[in-house]
Amino acid sequence: MKAEELDKLKRNDKDGLLTYEYIANNIGECDGELEALCELLCEVDLNGQFTASAARFLHAIDAEAYGEHVRRLVASTIDRDRERAYLGDLIENLYGADYHARARELSAADNNFRRMYKRLFPQSLI
Repeated sequence: MKAEELDKLKRNDKDGLLTYEYIANNIGECDGELEALCELLCEVDLNGQFTASAARFLHAIDAEAYGEHVRRLVASTIDRDRERAYLGDLIENLYGADYHARARELSAADNNFRRMYKRLFPQSLI
């Protein structure tokens, strides 16, 4: 990614869509800039829609290689998605359909899981 491309994204991306599309369309070629792209995405996505989408996408491509970026995007999604519009799909995509049965184990191992689970199931005793 050229510096002018990043500057253009910074100037024009108002909600995260442009940055998410850039990541999706250039994965593998923009890996060196993912730190800056994720930072920009977290800054401009005020409701967590595109941070959740980017986290799911990167996790699906290579959960291990993109793990740190996924964790950062998930943390931002948790902070921004006050209406819980994206957390339900995100938790299932990242942790599997059986996440509810493994909630205690996952909660003990992963702070983002614990935060999402508590947001989705506030009455839970985990």
